Amino acid sequence: MMDFAGAYAPAHLKFLLQGFLVTLEVAFISIVLSFVFGIIIGVIRYTKIPVLSQLLAVLVETIRNLPLLLIIFFTYFALPEVGLKLDKLYAAISALVIFESAMLSEIVRSGLQSIDKGQIEAARSSGLTYGQTLWYIILPQALRRMVPPIVSQFISLLKDTSLAIVISLPELMNHAQIINGRNVNFVIPIFILVAFMYFIVNYSLSLLSRRLEYRQR
Repeated sequence: MMDFAGAYAPAHLKFLLQGFLVTLEVAFISIVLSFVFGIIIGVIRYTKIPVLSQLLAVLVETIRNLPLLLIIFFTYFALPEVGLKLDKLYAAISALVIFESAMLSEIVRSGLQSIDKGQIEAARSSGLTYGQTLWYIILPQALRRMVPPIVSQFISLLKDTSLAIVISLPELMNHAQIINGRNVNFVIPIFILVAFMYFIVNYSLSLLSRRLEYRQR
């Protein structure tokens, strides 16, 4: 029998909110860092800097074909074996940044490649350097085109924070499991509420993406 009244007791709601704030913190920091690193890696691969571009290509393809769960295990359990011990929060953030930077770098590289090469030639003929052309002409246009896939990747990142439950990070899913362990009648009500909390944030990001895309048109 489902016990909605007991599951939604003020103490439980407060506990879930505390976990959700940790989820949002991890997601926000990971989004900012992976966006910065993703742009840097994507630009380097696009410019085809000798050796460095090839090394990054191998690294990106390797990371993109690994499960995120494995990267989380690596940052929390394997790194201490080589003298680098991270607490649960930083281990989760590091894993997400590593994985999402690789994913976003491909979006950035594809976005840059979608810009007509004629614009580069026109900018160079007007006296701009290659770096100025990339920064002032190509990258701004590419970023506008990349808004939908980038926001979609951010939504995936927010959902992926739930995987940090495997290292007992006190995020939303972890707190939900703790509450569910107290009474089997809480399971369905708690998971319904958790699903709603994820939905609200992710749907808001989706609406933002659509609005930005509409304004571009």
